[in-house]
Amino acid sequence: MAADINEGSVPAYYREVHQAICSRTDERVPIGVFQRILSRTYLSSTVQNQIAEHVNSADGFLSKVSLYKGLALIALAQQGKAPSPKLLENFIQEFPKPQLGEPKELQSLKMQSVQESPLYLSLTLAELLKKDTIKVDLIPEKKGLFLKHVEYQVTSERFTVSVFRRYNDFDVFHELLLQRYAYRVVPALPPKRVLKGEREFIEGRRRALGRFLNLVARHPVFSEDELVKTFLTFSGSDVQTKLRDACKKLGDEFMTCKYATQAKDYLPADVQSQFSSSRELIRNIHNSFQKLRDRAERMAERSKENATDLLMFGKELSSLGSDESPVPVLASCKSPWAALRRSVKGLSVEFSLLSEKAAQQGRREEDDVVDKLNLFLDLLQSYRDLCERHEKGVLHEHQRALQKYGVMKRQMLSATVQPKEQVSVEQLESRIVQQENAIQTMELRNYFSLFCLHQESQLIFTYLPITAHILGAFVDSQVQGHKEMGEVWQDLHSKLNSLFGDGNGHLF
Repeated sequence: MAADINEGSVPAYYREVHQAICSRTDERVPIGVFQRILSRTYLSSTVQNQIAEHVNSADGFLSKVSLYKGLALIALAQQGKAPSPKLLENFIQEFPKPQLGEPKELQSLKMQSVQESPLYLSLTLAELLKKDTIKVDLIPEKKGLFLKHVEYQVTSERFTVSVFRRYNDFDVFHELLLQRYAYRVVPALPPKRVLKGEREFIEGRRRALGRFLNLVARHPVFSEDELVKTFLTFSGSDVQTKLRDACKKLGDEFMTCKYATQAKDYLPADVQSQFSSSRELIRNIHNSFQKLRDRAERMAERSKENATDLLMFGKELSSLGSDESPVPVLASCKSPWAALRRSVKGLSVEFSLLSEKAAQQGRREEDDVVDKLNLFLDLLQSYRDLCERHEKGVLHEHQRALQKYGVMKRQMLSATVQPKEQVSVEQLESRIVQQENAIQTMELRNYFSLFCLHQESQLIFTYLPITAHILGAFVDSQVQGHKEMGEVWQDLHSKLNSLFGDGNGHLF
């Protein structure tokens, strides 16, 4: 009877189970979902394996008939019968109902399977950070006859290699990444132009280029791309040509991703709603992190200003103590200024050390706090840019194509009503077919764009635990800075007490 298993030959419960566990776009059932059904039967693992072997699960899925067959074998096995295809063939009664609970309770098994879908990222922040760490160092300026340029040494921990790159190399690499991955978060590059002597600008750009490369090298898709490997490892004389050649061979992601034409099947029914809510939440997070970064920058700047003030304070003390002007007789009998002056001069050493500690504190705040905040902000900004590309690019082009198609259809209708030359009608028909194909491709690209947006939204949320890293680095920098400076201040206090104390631990 197995060959006769169909909608009409099984109890309604079988159809209800199928409806509960299949997707809205595919009546097939993932084998993982069926295995979770088996685990609810309380049958022995041996019997479960026998049932799994007897159902046809081509390409990792069960057809509707295969599911019905599996449910029938489960029901018979629960009655104590050995599951086999022959059992089904010889069964002449209505198939029994398996003991699995209410069909709606089985919907959770389908939800568990979404993690098996390519739409969902399974990486953690720790796993992303382990993919690679890129270091970008500024090398000495190279001067030509008419100009000078800045060059960078780029070192990848993953590939254990260092290469030299100019800003123009980064620019070409960034342009090609956008061409290949228009539906992904491609971080922006810092500005190119720099006025002569603006060392702070050059240092800020070096940091930004480092953040750009680290975000790219840790991206779950970019990290395995030939473009990225070429940029990080190629040591030849013309890396830009090498990159362009690689991009031509690869094409854009839509043409190479095996899920591109099937993206619609993986998208949830409420994908637009999820996208809107995720976008709004990420926009709010972006605004908050910008304010945190601004405060952190001010604190780092204050530490550097404090370092300058402490150094200048020490220098003024040294200058005061170095004054060799003779002390008037009138003052010499009333004030120990001559001895005091020599003691004050020696205090500049401690203030110089305090200045150094404050400068170190400022650098820690920049490296461990501000730069990490900027890293996440770069990612958040690239997500906002991606959303705009989706709306102004893919959706806008799709709408224009539909409008053009409508014009062509009206022209075709007019040509039918008012006969024209056969050649012009055939040309119009050919153009309509071409436009229909273009619209179909755009629709597929639109779904693929949503597919990628869904993944990139997950990437943002995967990065969110970096907040704990940043807060930990901020607290650690403050603890270390206050401890180091506190020790110097304590030493200074002891020195002052020995020089100017009253013998009871108090300063005059």
